[in-house]
Amino acid sequence: MSDPSEVFELYDAQEYRVIGRATRGECHGHPELIHAVARVHVRDARGRLLLQRRSASKDIAPGLWDTSVGGHLLPGEEAAAAARREMREELGVEAGTLVFLHRFLMRSPIETEWVTFFAAVHEGPFRPDPGEIDEVRFWTRAEIEAARGTGVLTTAFEDEFARLNEKWEDPTSWPRK
Repeated sequence: MSDPSEVFELYDAQEYRVIGRATRGECHGHPELIHAVARVHVRDARGRLLLQRRSASKDIAPGLWDTSVGGHLLPGEEAAAAARREMREELGVEAGTLVFLHRFLMRSPIETEWVTFFAAVHEGPFRPDPGEIDEVRFWTRAEIEAARGTGVLTTAFEDEFARLNEKWEDPTSWPRK
């Protein structure tokens, strides 16, 4: 379960730099409070993308399918370190090689986040954290395309998939096993 008193660093909208702090409860519901997250797309050797079905107890997008791994940065934490920590916490695995994909400002009616994306290749086995994740499974590109717009994927993942789609077949965008 998410702790609304957890402290996040706040970031400037023009530059990726810390300008203050606020609690999770303050940030989720106030889009002017910009905080940071690290997310990881995990693929297997066959090129399928691992998605997680968010726990029904999550405060945002419960029960929907989302990016393989994602979480907020701890105060003072770099995005790559957060990505590695979240791989351990959410999936129970070590990240191995992470490749930086991109960073962008994601705005929604309830929050604004600096999102830093990485790519990793991992076959599992995965040990999902039951407090965070109800299920994980690999999806083909066609399965994801068919699910878009049906309400089973998070809005954030649908937005990111459009960005990822451009890099799906680019071998320089993904780590080697």
